[in-house]
Amino acid sequence: MCSSDLRTTMRTSLLVALLSPSAAFHLGQHRAPRPTSPRLSPVVAAAEKHATVIFLRHGQSEWNAASLFTGWADVPLTTLGKNEAAEGATQMWREGYKVDVAYTSLLKRAQQTLDIVLKITGQEDVPVHQNWRLNERMYGGLTGLNKKETVEKFGADQVGQWRRSYDTPPPPIDTSSPYWPGNDNKYAHIPEEDIPLSECLKDTVERCLPLWEEQIAPALSRGETVLVAAHGNSIRGIVKYLDDIPEEDITKLEIPTGIPLVYRLDKNLKPIKSDRASGMLSGYFLGDPEEIKKAQEAVANQSKARYDASK
Repeated sequence: MCSSDLRTTMRTSLLVALLSPSAAFHLGQHRAPRPTSPRLSPVVAAAEKHATVIFLRHGQSEWNAASLFTGWADVPLTTLGKNEAAEGATQMWREGYKVDVAYTSLLKRAQQTLDIVLKITGQEDVPVHQNWRLNERMYGGLTGLNKKETVEKFGADQVGQWRRSYDTPPPPIDTSSPYWPGNDNKYAHIPEEDIPLSECLKDTVERCLPLWEEQIAPALSRGETVLVAAHGNSIRGIVKYLDDIPEEDITKLEIPTGIPLVYRLDKNLKPIKSDRASGMLSGYFLGDPEEIKKAQEAVANQSKARYDASK
């Protein structure tokens, strides 16, 4: 059997195990031995790598599929979303990444994504920390609304400002709403004044950074490999900080779902620019560059279609 056929067979087996209820992740029958070390590009290998952080945006959720504003609403992955997480896990396995500690949000779609990755890569024993600071941005009063209907009501320009401006939040959510996190017991440990009523990307960055500084950065300073399974905007926020990306550029960055984004850091936790990086990032996505480009374009096109009230 040639190597390409072997890879295809392995991936198919993993996805069947993932999507079949009867299989229930009996991965002992499907898991292949891991390579002994990550494949390093010549530039990275020569750059005094001290630590690694891997970001992974969760796969498609049920509300993504229904074209509803999600934010902090706690909805699960679709079958496609689980499949996307499995694809990301396969890429990590291929390049031999071993994780020391993992972080995720309090939202089940990110937690499911992390769980799938750790099981498929055979790393179920990795310590996992769940933290609200990694949640998706809070969409406020838009939470649960259909995206096209929202455009019809408020206009494309206004909705575009709420979605993609750096510092313009949507209208606040009413505290009587079932989607306000203050009505959810899993946020009972958070002071009410810290629970957002609405957020722009700027707010999300400011919310995420304390977790980075207090927990993730110390792990990286110890030379560990950290996996962060989170959301489009919380990942954007941390990447903005790492690469010092200007406000006007970070809102244009597309983070594809289910594709690991790897940053190698020096002893000062500064990114080491990879020869596999592209665009404004120092890190790189795992996989074929052309396929990754198509995935980024697909994310952008899907977003446009969801908000196009003329269709």
